[in-house]
Amino acid sequence: MRGYLQPGKRLVPSDEQQAFAALSRGRRSKIAIAANTTLLKADQWADARGATSEIAEALVKGLEAMKAPKKKK
Repeated sequence: MRGYLQPGKRLVPSDEQQAFAALSRGRRSKIAIAANTTLLKADQWADARGATSEIAEALVKGLEAMKAPKKKK
């Protein structure tokens, strides 16, 4: 029997969510603005507390774009 002080389910963030949470506030804010959402909703997504699938997809695309190597001229 589990204790009454522990939640029945544990929130497990994905690798993308952990990478987003590790960024500085400025970088998180820029990615959130590019995803047309607020920093609060983006941080909730990073904590695995729920977000719509559209927001999640946009934030993942923003992370991938940030990690992509810059093109040399």
